[in-house]
Amino acid sequence: MTKTDERQEYEVVVVGGGPAGLQTALYTTRLGHDTALVDRGGGRAAMMLDTHNVIGITEDQSGNEFLATARQQLEDYGTDIFRDFVTEAEQLDDGRFRLVANDGEFIADRVVLGVGFNDKRPDPPLPRTGKGLHYCLHCDAYMFVDESVYVMGHSTSAAYVAMIMLNFTDEVDILLRGEEPEWSDETDELVRAHPVDIVEAEISGMNKRDDGWLESFEFEDGTVREYKGGFAMYGSEYNTTLFDHLGVDVDDDGTVPVDDHGRTNVEGVFAVGDVTPGHNQIPVAMGKGAKAGIAIHMDLREFPKGLEEIRADGAVAPEEVPGISPALLDKAKQFNESHADD
Repeated sequence: MTKTDERQEYEVVVVGGGPAGLQTALYTTRLGHDTALVDRGGGRAAMMLDTHNVIGITEDQSGNEFLATARQQLEDYGTDIFRDFVTEAEQLDDGRFRLVANDGEFIADRVVLGVGFNDKRPDPPLPRTGKGLHYCLHCDAYMFVDESVYVMGHSTSAAYVAMIMLNFTDEVDILLRGEEPEWSDETDELVRAHPVDIVEAEISGMNKRDDGWLESFEFEDGTVREYKGGFAMYGSEYNTTLFDHLGVDVDDDGTVPVDDHGRTNVEGVFAVGDVTPGHNQIPVAMGKGAKAGIAIHMDLREFPKGLEEIRADGAVAPEEVPGISPALLDKAKQFNESHADD
């Protein structure tokens, strides 16, 4: 982990150390572009006790272990990684970008923002995230096959997640926690036509098993209901401050619209991962990061030169190649030599 205490200049600066940002930095580094990744730590992936739905990664690897392995890979390839928090961003007169962090600042030809969002947490009492409190249906529904499950919330999304969970179990409750449902009359008719219990009373207490997993909730009406776990559906808070600083468009739902390779409406600024529209899944985020990395390489690579440039400046001289910085060239040679016998 590199420490920054002065201005650093890179071809690419990636802000956000989740799966999307890490994958982008892996591609830009291995494709020969000086890359920094600025990561404040934490994030949704770091909260995972087990990693699901990532082929080649087994269930016994936590989110923090998954991310630590990825960071080590990047450093081995030559990415500079900074533990810092970017608070300001602007585009300079020369078209480059200036990012101000708590401990320093960065100048970049291309900026990639993989800053994600935060799940809105319901009020306590709550079980520990990953041990009875979950946010990702597609990640965690499998663990609740034939188990008793709750869906906490009063939105349309909560109603639909409850009905979707009937594909996995026959014991599904919606916990309104004293709130009135916000879904439409049509949704109300639909959800009540499915074998889902709607519990109106607020939670007054919680019991845990010896291993820390949720055992049951106690309710203000005196009832106790047992659950293996469930999902909180209270929406998301997208981290869009840096996009606002750079004049990037943000949709009404908080997501950042991008093209198929992560380009925003501001040339040179890319968005990847959960802050963009689509499924919030690690493999999806990694795919978005890879595509952004390839697009950036196509923008920044030195060769081939264009025919007009060749005609104006002459043929490429032998001393002008390879089109990779000396620092990355040395790092790549070291890496390849160390893995020559693998």
